[in-house]
Amino acid sequence: MRLRLVHGFSLTARSWEPMERLLPPEWDAQALEVPDGLDFVGTADALGHRGGAAVWVGYSMGARLCLQLALDRPDLAESLVLMSGTAGISDARDRRARREADERLANDVERDGVGPFLDRWLDQRLFETLPRDVAQLDIRARQNTVARLQRQLRQLGQGAQAPLWDRLRTLDMPVLVLCGQWDRTYSDLGARLVDAIGDNAALAVIPKAGHALHLERPMEVAHELTAWLERGRTR
Repeated sequence: MRLRLVHGFSLTARSWEPMERLLPPEWDAQALEVPDGLDFVGTADALGHRGGAAVWVGYSMGARLCLQLALDRPDLAESLVLMSGTAGISDARDRRARREADERLANDVERDGVGPFLDRWLDQRLFETLPRDVAQLDIRARQNTVARLQRQLRQLGQGAQAPLWDRLRTLDMPVLVLCGQWDRTYSDLGARLVDAIGDNAALAVIPKAGHALHLERPMEVAHELTAWLERGRTR
């Protein structure tokens, strides 16, 4: 089985290491770096060219990219796993407000530098259950640049992404939506995703986890993912 893992904002491919080592060793699991310099659709397409046909697993920003890829290139998505994901912001005014907020954040990165920006980013309520010792702050600070974070905010943020909700019913591959018990916003979005996709989608809630569930509870996430994929192979 081939798995391709796509990280979230400010993270790197190494963010999957805690979970990767818990997956069956015979699986071909490869974490991909999100490429720079492309718009949202182009980034998803570039990931597809790099990763090929596989089970695509994405977290947060990576979940949105994997969803875009599965919709545009269903031949490459044998199954789809969306962790703490959404299909975008439907309302045009809300989407514009998000773009403006992300632009302010992009300016903050330039003003303050990568380290201080990441410190404040992880202070958000969204990450209040993520212990700093597993947040990979040092890796994020070393491997990110001001320009890279700005590009992700401006080109890959929810404000820059066309919403995908009205296309979800076209997905016909198996889809697993994972969210953390303590992440109420994305738990609600996860339930909405499953409802919009249809009978080929399933929702799993990881107990005692927040938004960054694969960093907070890698063993539980790996177990849920493995069990779901193994059930699919025996059908």
